[in-house]
Amino acid sequence: MTLRILSGLPNAYYQDDLTYTVRVILCILYDLTHTVKMTICILSNSFYIYNESKKKVDIILDRVVLYEYTVNNYDYYTALISWTAYITLLTGASALFCQCIAKQAIGSGIPELKVIMCGFKMKNYLSLQTMIGKIFGLTLALGSGLPVGKEGPFVHIGAIVASLLTRITSACRYQAFFSSEGREMQMLSSGCAVGIACTFSAPAGAVLYGIESTSRFFAVRNYWRAFFATTCSALIFRFANAAIIPPEIAGTITAYYQTYFPSSVFVVEELPIFALIGVFSGLFGALFVFIHRRIAMFRAKNCLYLYIFGKNPLFFTLFMAAFVGIVTCPDGTGQYFAGKFTFRETLADFIANCTFILSNKTAEGCSKERLERWIGINHEFSALSSFAIYFCVYFILVAICISLAVPAGIFVPSFVIGACGGRLVGEIMALLYPQGLRGPDGPQIFPGLYAVVGAAAYTGSVTHSLSIAVIVCETTGQLSPLLPVLVCYPFYILNF
Repeated sequence: MTLRILSGLPNAYYQDDLTYTVRVILCILYDLTHTVKMTICILSNSFYIYNESKKKVDIILDRVVLYEYTVNNYDYYTALISWTAYITLLTGASALFCQCIAKQAIGSGIPELKVIMCGFKMKNYLSLQTMIGKIFGLTLALGSGLPVGKEGPFVHIGAIVASLLTRITSACRYQAFFSSEGREMQMLSSGCAVGIACTFSAPAGAVLYGIESTSRFFAVRNYWRAFFATTCSALIFRFANAAIIPPEIAGTITAYYQTYFPSSVFVVEELPIFALIGVFSGLFGALFVFIHRRIAMFRAKNCLYLYIFGKNPLFFTLFMAAFVGIVTCPDGTGQYFAGKFTFRETLADFIANCTFILSNKTAEGCSKERLERWIGINHEFSALSSFAIYFCVYFILVAICISLAVPAGIFVPSFVIGACGGRLVGEIMALLYPQGLRGPDGPQIFPGLYAVVGAAAYTGSVTHSLSIAVIVCETTGQLSPLLPVLVCYPFYILNF
């Protein structure tokens, strides 16, 4: 049996029911362990989103609640200090935790996983110590409100869990089976896919993205294992998420960012506009990568920067956290682009099935609460200007913050920035054609669809991945955006 396993025959191990059962149990154990860790990381954000809709009455340690309490009881400058201090302290705690526990927990982790899966050894990148640093560091970084994502760290954590389970099982009776280097690479690949599945609860797209982002070669026989792992993780993630939110919301399990577009959500005449979104997404994606690279080179070689901040990245991390706090202050500059809201809230606004510009003229207008986030209580701002400022501000902030000394990903911020750009185009189209491109008898313009297309195009241009189309369909729960997304793909890839 051992010789047949080592020979690499695809179906050899199926003939031993005990070996197959052990492998299935390990996959389920892996999914449970990883999903529990992911649920802990997003616990604070889930509570925050729910209580935001309930006017934020029962959260004490949330930055928005702290800010509003300070504004109501003191003055603006005290509130600004509390807002900035909250972001700076949590970001500093995240950076300090990673510095003390494991420096390998800093950053995304995907580039290092690519190196490891190509056959090179990297010390401590798949250790328990790094996983602890990644989990707590990521939780603090996300809770602080820093404009970073969780996709890359989730992938890294999933790979670490897979590696740890491989080491544990290597001492069992079937040592030759579990200690094989090929099996370890299979487990790492499944771990990377599970990380994506827990980010967007998209098991099919997670497998494809895991292959694109980490693997140079992928055996077809490993597909079912990766799909099995991601499906289990997505289901457990959904039920775990439902267990921590109120019963009236948890009654059904819907898509992570459910959209409600009608079946006739676009017409053929809009396809060139979607292609144009792909063109500009490719250009902005290339510009983002260029700016990020120049920032990294500036921090490594500029004498003035090294003189002020030194070689320890902790000081620059604290400086940028304070800068983010000042820029996003709700009653300061943040009022011009909904700076106090999280990525999840703003993304829900971008893909909403309503129109900001024509709210007073058509039945498809957005709700009053959603409008006030972007145009103010007294309608003192323009939705178009708010979207444009949001895009520009976070385009720069994300390019800087993903290189800070904290666990950080690029997928979610890119998704939100692209959705903002697409929403801006959609609102302009709705303003130019209030009755749709075909007049009263045809469908209206749906800016939310443009946001979904922009999110997929810009994220794909930054990550250079094609699996975003599948992730978008799974995340939104609809297939209607698939054709526009596929139309814009060749254009952003060519422009990249």
